[in-house]
Amino acid sequence: MAVTGKRVLITGSSHGIGAATALAFAAEGCEVGINFCKNPEGAEAVAAGIRRLGQRTAVYQADVSDPDQSEELVRNFIAEFGGIDVLVNNAGGALKIPEGGFIDMPVDYWNRQIDLNLNAAAYTSRIAVRHMIEHGVRGKIINVSSIHSLVTWVRRKMLPYSPGKAGLNMFTRALAVEVARYGINVNAIAPGFVMTKISARYTAAELAAFKRKIPLGRLGEVADITPMMLFLADDEKSAFITGQTFVIDGGQSIDGAIDAMI
Repeated sequence: MAVTGKRVLITGSSHGIGAATALAFAAEGCEVGINFCKNPEGAEAVAAGIRRLGQRTAVYQADVSDPDQSEELVRNFIAEFGGIDVLVNNAGGALKIPEGGFIDMPVDYWNRQIDLNLNAAAYTSRIAVRHMIEHGVRGKIINVSSIHSLVTWVRRKMLPYSPGKAGLNMFTRALAVEVARYGINVNAIAPGFVMTKISARYTAAELAAFKRKIPLGRLGEVADITPMMLFLADDEKSAFITGQTFVIDGGQSIDGAIDAMI
């Protein structure tokens, strides 16, 4: 694949999809920056795996929902690796749900969800894209969205989460148009249910219920996501693709079987 030698920064890469993506890029001969907010042990474990693959890595602590920390993260990566070729905005998620419904939801909770699932990608991309333009780098921005940017659960946590991810999809499209003349590609991936360590919070019965809602008949794995990450970073295979959101969910969002999820 035409990704060997790229300098890749992945936010939220101490576990789950982000960690798997980091190792996948390293396996293809890339230098990879690992970002964590609250999981230093996980970040160091991922970095150790990258070093075992013979690739250079560095670990950065930053809350990317904070604009100052987010911009400092990208600048530090650029300073250490001499530039940036690929930025994967993977950090995100639904935070702990407050009591009550939407009308009881604290404004701070809403804002923190939007900051994490939409604004963080803008903060990091701003610095990365500026560097790419100034140095003539035909770079790649890959945003990690969710099928809940397209369909939503009847659950209050989706109210800030879904709009945030939907906004990320449109940010992807708008930024792609703006930077296309510089040869920079901007795309997004919208995963469905993917098994990670966080999935341990669900019971066997709940996981079985999730599986029944997926037309392809199984739950997603991180290995279902990483090939698309590599594809979108490839200078040859995805050179003419930009502004798109690729859904990887086993057909779940097509079937509309979301409401039974927890």
